Amino acid sequence: MTMPAIRRCRLFAAALTGLLLLLGGAVPGARAAVAPGDQAPDFTLTDTEGLTHSLSDYLEAGRTVVLEWFNPDCPFIVKHHRNARTMNQAYAQFVDQGIVWLAINSGAPGKQGAGLERNRRARAEYEMPMPVLLDESGTVGKAYGAKTTPHMFVIRPDGTVVYNGAIDSDRSPATVGDTIHVVEALTAVFEGRAVPTPRTQPYGCSVKYAD
Repeated sequence: MTMPAIRRCRLFAAALTGLLLLLGGAVPGARAAVAPGDQAPDFTLTDTEGLTHSLSDYLEAGRTVVLEWFNPDCPFIVKHHRNARTMNQAYAQFVDQGIVWLAINSGAPGKQGAGLERNRRARAEYEMPMPVLLDESGTVGKAYGAKTTPHMFVIRPDGTVVYNGAIDSDRSPATVGDTIHVVEALTAVFEGRAVPTPRTQPYGCSVKYAD
């Protein structure tokens, strides 16, 4: 190989390495997380009880929707569903105002916390009033850019995403933060105000997409 050819190969390798570093940690097929102000991607999924849920149906009915990415064996899900009941309490605070709260598990078969039976048991163990929807292909999770369990989205009835991020302000696996971001966002929606903090950094376990 001539010296110019070697140099071209090295330049190509360097450029490819830089690109991979920029994309480090990206999930194949995933898009960037939907941002506040974006229209929420529509989806239809089946829950652990065999019921079908379509986002568009809820929005057409004038409902505000909360999406929670879920993995029953993630310590951060355990923190908010079993130890502190953050999710149940937030749901109860707004259920009379007609919110829909959907927990979505985008874990692939064989991954931690995935599978119909595990999630059916978890819903009973955690006394979850919200359904758990299964997205084993990861299609919905990747459409939203969901990265962690939990990763939260709040969607207005017009389909606009108004919050994307963490459930609360404490990123530890044991302590609940002083600010529950989803409650803050829902309060603003129902009071007709702009969400004061429309985006935060989600934290938790990585979503267990297929390899």
